[in-house]
Amino acid sequence: MSWLDRLTGGFKKTADRLGDNLSGLTSRAALDTSTLDDIEEALIASDLGPEASKRIRDAIAARRYEQLDERGLRTILAEEIEKILTPVAKPLDVWGFPRPHVILVIGVNGSGKTTTIGKLGHLLQEQDYGVMLAAGDTFRAAAIEQLRIWGERIGAPVISGKEGGDAAGIVYDGVKQATATGIDCLIVDTAGRLQNKTHLMEELSKVRRVLGRLNPEAPHDVVLVLDATTGQNALNQIEVFRDLAGVTGLVMTKLDGTARGGVLVAAAEKFGLPIHAIGVGEGVDDLRPFDPRAVARAIAGLYE
Repeated sequence: MSWLDRLTGGFKKTADRLGDNLSGLTSRAALDTSTLDDIEEALIASDLGPEASKRIRDAIAARRYEQLDERGLRTILAEEIEKILTPVAKPLDVWGFPRPHVILVIGVNGSGKTTTIGKLGHLLQEQDYGVMLAAGDTFRAAAIEQLRIWGERIGAPVISGKEGGDAAGIVYDGVKQATATGIDCLIVDTAGRLQNKTHLMEELSKVRRVLGRLNPEAPHDVVLVLDATTGQNALNQIEVFRDLAGVTGLVMTKLDGTARGGVLVAAAEKFGLPIHAIGVGEGVDDLRPFDPRAVARAIAGLYE
């Protein structure tokens, strides 16, 4: 199955939900203010968020249609969603020296963070970059073991310690070993506990200080992993982690398991943070760079 097939299949629940919410609106005699308001409400109910929904409503109104069939409406939706997504579609750029390029990966427990690190490592390996993983989530033995398994799976070395160990020490060892062995990218897992924000902030600050001593430009990226199935809660996570950890970009996972993929549009419109990649499956190849046109068409239900 091609990536495009997996993408459209992954967004099918989202597209079906959007279609259900818009059902009957295009059969009305006139595309008047009342109908436009109902379309806007349908978009909000589909998790596209109030900002993006109003933008799309205004774009439809500006075209001065007397009437619009379902295909026509889906086409406009795809075009307007693509306009929202295009500015934030930015692949991870890991070119630059001195090596290694350090990527801190953050996110709440259960978001698919550790799995995403493995897939992200594989994606970078496909571009001929050498990758090393660091198990900086030392509060969960399962996270350490999971990262080791992913390291074996993609053939990447993993720096780890014991449960409850010092995350900053793991990161220090990772940078030292990556530098000594000429590794291009060091991807660091981090703890995902939002219950105690102060503790999390202190830990991330310590990691940053250690990195800064070794390379003043590190971390080069702070990537937040979001679980699309949480819907609007993902927007709250962006806000919290942006303020706590200085998020520089997003990866959204589990889009194949939810009808709430519209939150991707809401996140792009509200925060404007780069979206580096999206995940639509469990396989090692199911995390791919973010393609705004393909995603916009998949959300709108415009299947080829």
